[in-house]
Amino acid sequence: MDYRRKIIGGRSADFKMAKVHVHNVVVLDNPSMFSSPFQFEITFECIEDLQEDLEWKIIYVGSAESEEYDQVLDTVFVGPVPEGRHMFVFQAPAPDTSKIPPQDAVGVTVVLLTCSYRDQEFLRVGYYVNNEYTDPELKENPPAVPEYDKLSRNILADKPRVTRFRIDWNVANSTKQSENNDLNTNSLDSSAGSVLANVVEPMES
Repeated sequence: MDYRRKIIGGRSADFKMAKVHVHNVVVLDNPSMFSSPFQFEITFECIEDLQEDLEWKIIYVGSAESEEYDQVLDTVFVGPVPEGRHMFVFQAPAPDTSKIPPQDAVGVTVVLLTCSYRDQEFLRVGYYVNNEYTDPELKENPPAVPEYDKLSRNILADKPRVTRFRIDWNVANSTKQSENNDLNTNSLDSSAGSVLANVVEPMES
């Protein structure tokens, strides 16, 4: 398994109109120290009333080698959600360092923001994250045991990737297919439920 697979998700497919359209995601307090909470300001629109909650998650990828190191940092349920545009700040604590393989503490990893409705994930926004020491000496000679209190975290906020999954909004479970797109955090497609135009290009690991 690699980071690109985690950040992008499933295969390309035709995308039908969704009932929730995310207009913007802003990464707050970035860059920051490793121990700082993750904060995302999310603006989304519902094209009709939703009778059940939207389930949002922030997931930290501890290692590209295995999903066993993935950590769900927090889950929040929003709803029922009326038709219209909404904004909220989703904050989650830093990952549990005891669950991160020491060799994966420093360098590039991924954080995922997901949203589900009736247990069906329909949106995944992935960001590359660079963890590095602020001390030049530690940069040159990183310790075998990570010193997390001296690590900084920089989320590549201007290069997110979004995967939209096709779901059945009226049925609890369905097979999901996906459309992979670039996410412009400054000005997203304003047509509710529509698909962003640009297909994701292969990303360098």
